[in-house]
Amino acid sequence: MTKKKNIKVIVEVSAHHVHLSRKDVDKLFGKNYELTIFHPLSQPGEFAENETVSIKTKAGLLEHVRVLGPIRDYSQAEISKTESFKLKLNPVIRESGDIAGTPGATLIGPKGQVVLKQGVILAYRHIHASTAQAKKYNLKHGQLVKVKIPGPRGLIFENVMIKVRDNYDWHMHIDTDEADAAGVDRENNIGYLIS
Repeated sequence: MTKKKNIKVIVEVSAHHVHLSRKDVDKLFGKNYELTIFHPLSQPGEFAENETVSIKTKAGLLEHVRVLGPIRDYSQAEISKTESFKLKLNPVIRESGDIAGTPGATLIGPKGQVVLKQGVILAYRHIHASTAQAKKYNLKHGQLVKVKIPGPRGLIFENVMIKVRDNYDWHMHIDTDEADAAGVDRENNIGYLIS
């Protein structure tokens, strides 16, 4: 890949969350329950819900894990490596939706439980790009790039995946462990794609 010229990107921190199927929403919150929007996310058509669940394993429990919408064809949970120690799981780094062969857990809602046989992952750090943005910056879906985070705890993230879709908007997503390591917060939230 050719050298990039410090392409600016807003860096957002994605805390633990779950995506749910219609069937699992019914089990967790009640039949035909409609999730309620807390606030929109940076990607068009995606939003945080008011509803939360708990993630339980034999070894531990994570409470107040927010549901993200819209409803998907499958359910999955995205956690940090630090949280995996509490649950005594060994999840792998995956792109959202790539859950085959991943660890499972039990999701607990106000009306019931769902046992996920698989679906707990550490999310690949990534940049969302529209088709036009990807073309502008000569990037391709699935490509891995490097992003420099400036500041007192600045570092360079390698293996940042480019995710391209027509309606995506130019933002980078990292988890809470990665944000803590780089000192990313609401005041220091700019990165630069360098290669």
